Amino acid sequence: MRLGRAFRSLRAYPFAWMGGAVVAFLLGLAGYALVRYPYAEVVRLWQGSAEVWLENPRNAAPAWVNLFGGNRPPTLRVAWDDAAKTTTFPWPGVEETTAIFAFDFSYDAFPSELAVFLKPTYTRIPPHVRFFWRMPNGEEFFLSERTVEQAQRYVLSGDRDLTRRLGGRAPEIALFESPREAGRPLKGTYHLVAKIYTFEPGDALEAKLVVYGRVHGLGGTDHLRRDLALGLLWGTPPALAFGVAAALGVFLFHLIFSAAGAWWGGWVDAVVERLTELRLVVPLIPFLAMVGMFWSRSLWAILGALLGYNLLGGEKTFRAILMQARAAPYLEAARAYGAGPFRLIVRYLIPQVLPALIPSVVVAIPGYIFLEASLALLGLGEPLWPTWGKILEEAHREGALYLGQYYWVLEPVALLFLTGTGFTLLGLSLERVFNPRLRRV
Repeated sequence: MRLGRAFRSLRAYPFAWMGGAVVAFLLGLAGYALVRYPYAEVVRLWQGSAEVWLENPRNAAPAWVNLFGGNRPPTLRVAWDDAAKTTTFPWPGVEETTAIFAFDFSYDAFPSELAVFLKPTYTRIPPHVRFFWRMPNGEEFFLSERTVEQAQRYVLSGDRDLTRRLGGRAPEIALFESPREAGRPLKGTYHLVAKIYTFEPGDALEAKLVVYGRVHGLGGTDHLRRDLALGLLWGTPPALAFGVAAALGVFLFHLIFSAAGAWWGGWVDAVVERLTELRLVVPLIPFLAMVGMFWSRSLWAILGALLGYNLLGGEKTFRAILMQARAAPYLEAARAYGAGPFRLIVRYLIPQVLPALIPSVVVAIPGYIFLEASLALLGLGEPLWPTWGKILEEAHREGALYLGQYYWVLEPVALLFLTGTGFTLLGLSLERVFNPRLRRV
C-alpha cells in the first residue's frame, strides 16, 4: 500500500483521530515552550538563580485544586505604587512617610508565609522603618522596626521576636486568626502600616508586601519555589526530541543490519544474528546508568549511548519480514538487469517492507520517553534543564507523596501517560492500515 493512500485511510479510525490530536497537542506545547522560554532563560530560571522565585510560595498546590473545595488563598502582592502614602516632618531634618498596604482576604485557609521586600535609596544615613499590622476588626499589632542598609526581604514568618510576642504562634496564623473561631482566618480587609523615616533630601525606602498563598498557577511550586508549570511545559520538547530521535535511530540501525544479513546471508547473517543475541543479553538500563555515572548525564550523551548500544545487530522481526521479501519476483528481475547489491537493498528491498515497519517506530516513541524518565528517577537525568523524569525524581527525593503534595507527582505522570496513550493509539491505527490481516478486525 502506498504511503499517501495509507495515511488517507487513517481517517476511518477514531483511535487515529484521538492519537493524532494528542500528538498534535504535544507538538504545539513543545513549540510554544521553545518560543516562549528560550533555552538560556530556562536554564537560568530552573537552576534557582532568578530572584523572581522569591515571590512564589514554597510547595504550593496548583490553583485548580480549589475547584474541588477548600478555598485556599493565592499569593497576594501589594506593590509600593499601590500603597496609600502620607508624608510629614515630625522633627527637623526627618521625613516620615506612612505607607498603608491594604488587601482583602476572604479565604478559608491561612497564608503560608508573610514577607516585605525593602529597597533603600540613601546618601549617608540609612532609612529606618517601623511595621504595624491592622486586622479587619480594628485590632492592631506592632510587628518590628529596623534600619535598612541594603535591599532585603523581611520575612515576618521567620521573625522569632515577633513569634514570641504573639505567644509562640506562627505570625502567618496569629495575624489572621479570628478571635471568635480558633483555627479559622478572619475575613476582611487587612492593613500593613509602614512608618518610614529618612534623614536627607532625596532618600527613600520602597516596600512591597507579599502574602504567600497555598495555591499557585497551573502547576504549583516545588521546594525551591520554582513554578512547576515551567518545568512541565519545557519538559515536553526534550521528551519528544529524545523519543523520536531514539526511535528513528534505533529503527534505522536495526533495519540496515537486518537487511544486510537477510540479503547476503551466510557469514554476514550469522554475524548479525550473533551481535543481535549479544545485545539482547546486555541489560540496557544498567548500561545507560554506567554511562550517566562515569561519563555524562546529558540527555544527548544518553541518546548517543543508546544508539551505540543498538549498533549491535539487527531486529529478529525485521529479519523475518525481509527474508520473505527477498524472494519477491521483482527483486529477481532487478538482479537480472544488473542492479548491484546496494541498489537492490536500498531501492527495492527496504521500500517494500518499510510501510509494515512504520507502526513499530510510532509505538516505540513513548517507550524511549519512559526510558529517559526512568533514568532521571534514578538520579541520572539531564542536569541543566527540567524534564518530566527530573521533576519526578525531585518529588521523590523531597518526599512529596508523604507530605501530601500529590500534584508534584501526578502532573508529570499524567503527561507521560498522555504521551504514551497518544502515540500508542496512533501506532495501533497505523498497524491496522498497513497490515491487511488486521484491517478486517
